[in-house]
Amino acid sequence: MNRALTLDDLVLAGIALAAGLTLAFMSRTLLRWLAKHAKRTRWSGDDVIVDALRSVVPWAAIAGGAAAAAAVLPLTGSVEHHIDQVLRVWVIAVVTFSAARVVAGLVRSVTQSRSGVAGSATIFVNITRVLVLAIGFLVVLQTLGISIAPLLTALGVGGLAVALALQDTLANLFAGIHILASKTVQPGDYIRLSSGEEGYVVDINWRQTTVRELSNNLVVIPNGQLAKANMTNYTRPEQELTVLVQVGVSYDSDLEHVERVTAEVVTEVMRDVTGAVPDHEPAIRFHTFGDSRIGFTVILGVGEFSDQYRIKHEFIKRLHRRYRTEGIRIPAPARTVALQQGSVTIPQQRNAEDPVSGAPAAE
Repeated sequence: MNRALTLDDLVLAGIALAAGLTLAFMSRTLLRWLAKHAKRTRWSGDDVIVDALRSVVPWAAIAGGAAAAAAVLPLTGSVEHHIDQVLRVWVIAVVTFSAARVVAGLVRSVTQSRSGVAGSATIFVNITRVLVLAIGFLVVLQTLGISIAPLLTALGVGGLAVALALQDTLANLFAGIHILASKTVQPGDYIRLSSGEEGYVVDINWRQTTVRELSNNLVVIPNGQLAKANMTNYTRPEQELTVLVQVGVSYDSDLEHVERVTAEVVTEVMRDVTGAVPDHEPAIRFHTFGDSRIGFTVILGVGEFSDQYRIKHEFIKRLHRRYRTEGIRIPAPARTVALQQGSVTIPQQRNAEDPVSGAPAAE
């Protein structure tokens, strides 16, 4: 210490600390106001940046006040050096954690906007966060005068041993990266595996893929297994798809009339039901002379996979009601049963009632 500590030194140091605290409070208030305005914008990136600044700016202001207070005090060179190092590490740590939050938030925002729905690919978020924290840790070591070259060498040798011990984990990690990079599967897609699991992809992290079934249960699939499985993706290349509904009418029906009425019902359903494709052109294809009916297929357009159940439900109800109004019969299956009495065989026909008209069905 070059000179004795005086009251003026303490007052100046207190003023410096108070100024730092005041600046921190004012900046936090200003950034809170900016955060409210950022939420009104469509871009989610400004929310991430403002949220990170709310943590880094006040702490940096406090560190600046502490540095100014240390500068006015009559400290020895050694104490001043240690305080300077502590403040540098403090600022680097705050900036590193804030940068990790910003980068991870921006990556999450990008993955959500490109994936479309429900969830984010946390594998990329976690990787970027770890990389930023690792860089900040190396900068701290370099600031403290610790050589990082031996550490990097040790990490290289140790990394080989870790890679051998964690083969399955690393296989899942790289499989997840490959799946996302190739865009085979993205969060929000509806998939079905050859093993029977199906549902919406909620998340793809460093080890596993989480799939939410329509029953709202979660299925956890290792990334390596997902990469090897035969899979149907109902969302790609387009989210809209077509579904088939099988219908049959009696042989005495006027097929031109049946086709016209069915097309009108399809158009009505595509226009009125949520999740349908309004510009879908009605498609009816007759294909089978059955035992008791002429079979045909109705092709419906749906916006995404889970919409098909609601659209089929509405289509069948409206088609049944319209056929009943138009007098079009949907025959039930009929079977001939032979009853044997002694040496005489008496054929009897068992007819099921037509579910639409109530009349006996044809054989």
